[in-house]
Amino acid sequence: MEYAENILETIGNTPLVKMNKLTAKLPCLVLAKYETFNPGNSVKDRMALQMIEDAEAAGILKPGGTIIEGTSGNTGMGLALAAVVKGYRMICVISDKQSKEKIDILKAVGSEVHVCPTDVAPDDPRSYYSTARRLSTEIPNSWYVNQYDNPSNAKAHYLTTGPEIWRQTDGKVTHFVVGVGTGGTISGVGKYLKEQNPDIKVWGIDTYGSVFKKYHETGIFDENEIYPYITEGIGEDILPKNVDFDIIDGFTKVTDKDAAVYTQRLAKEEGMFLGNSAGAAVKGLLQLKEHFNEDDVVVVLFHDHGSRYVGKIFNDDWMREQGFIE
Repeated sequence: MEYAENILETIGNTPLVKMNKLTAKLPCLVLAKYETFNPGNSVKDRMALQMIEDAEAAGILKPGGTIIEGTSGNTGMGLALAAVVKGYRMICVISDKQSKEKIDILKAVGSEVHVCPTDVAPDDPRSYYSTARRLSTEIPNSWYVNQYDNPSNAKAHYLTTGPEIWRQTDGKVTHFVVGVGTGGTISGVGKYLKEQNPDIKVWGIDTYGSVFKKYHETGIFDENEIYPYITEGIGEDILPKNVDFDIIDGFTKVTDKDAAVYTQRLAKEEGMFLGNSAGAAVKGLLQLKEHFNEDDVVVVLFHDHGSRYVGKIFNDDWMREQGFIE
């Protein structure tokens, strides 16, 4: 008989899927690393489990403890699944720009959810960073995960996602393209792939309102770059320790409108029902057209599932309210 001992054993080994219509004008082969096949429907399951197992091994997370994390939803889901299986209490702190579906899904898997305002500085006591930190000091036997600076985040992708992409492309991958938030995916995968072949190019997808692109190009953390944006799961108003800028060859920025429109197009033209950052990744890929030639094998990673965005990106009334569609 073939079965997993528990749901956590099904994390990883996600498929590569060829893209056809949306990338038809690109000269290269484009393959999507389709992370929604993870049990929590996102790439974050990988690092959630790694961070928990490393914390257990280090004695930081003890039996019967409470896991606390600030999340845009997907890391919280991965942590929540592991918490259910391993017997921990889970508290997710989330910003109010995230979709209602994400909040409801976290509650559905037993998490307590605290919602915080988006439009405050990271060090404001009301921010989701500050709230998560405060709760970890107030609740006994608790562990604040801090996915942004936790090295186990990038480690998970160095140990699993990178080797999978290398194996699945038979070592022929030439470019890796992915949206950047905490930086764990791009840094872990990028490090592994460049160790196999230093000529592989690693591109980050950023959003307007985020600091990554300018910081990478100039070394300047420009607070004037920071303003509220709608795209979920990518971009930051801080510099997470997990973003290894030395591994990244460049960034391209995608507008909120393009990210939303291309998320809809992925569903309608490729049959790929994906989250907001996938639309950003595809538009970013098209913006990088001049960097690809006919011999290239480009892998773009898609983070999460469309079910998280039914009330927003896949709701035409909401899209019209934002001015994204006529």
